[in-house]
Amino acid sequence: MSEPVMHYIETYMADAARICGMLDKKQMESMVNLLVETKRNGGRIFFLGVGGSAANASHAVNDFRKIAGIESYCPTDNVSELTARTNDDGWAVVFCDWLAVSRLNSKDMIFVLSVGGGNLAANVSPCLVKALQFAQEKDATIVGIVGRDGGYTAQVADACVIVPTLDSNTITPHAEAFQGTVWHMMVSHPALRARQMKWESTPSTQPTDGRVASA
Repeated sequence: MSEPVMHYIETYMADAARICGMLDKKQMESMVNLLVETKRNGGRIFFLGVGGSAANASHAVNDFRKIAGIESYCPTDNVSELTARTNDDGWAVVFCDWLAVSRLNSKDMIFVLSVGGGNLAANVSPCLVKALQFAQEKDATIVGIVGRDGGYTAQVADACVIVPTLDSNTITPHAEAFQGTVWHMMVSHPALRARQMKWESTPSTQPTDGRVASA
């Protein structure tokens, strides 16, 4: 393998290791406590994200419903409604209008997964900003896992984990990768986990001493 290729791999993975150690554990603790409270109160979680973060939001919905037993939804899972609202009403209001139909209330939680967290001035992810403003009006809990400086999400969230930027060329991949790392920690946390996960409950066929089983 050429030196430039290996250098990028080593740098990327070294940055990932550094980021993991730099994440704010206190914010994670606050988010877990807020999730526990939302579950106790019978509230719902609405995961919001665009682009790659929308795929993460869909994945998170599955995990929080199936593993944590919390009623959860993601507006971007319904492409027909998403495109209809975008076409008819504009991109900026697709999430807040969707949340209005779902009767967002003070028992519920908005969980933002985003690289930038939303920025109206820069016209980046305005749909997130509008949704968060609507959530504030309804006194819903707001949390997020975001990158860069956290944007509007970090400004208004009750708890927010910001993925540190170590390299301006890898902001997005690290931010979106650590969204998964952090929410998987949360959904598997003993305070939230309602049922064991498949592979954790499946007996291993491998020897316990580290040897590889023969075919």
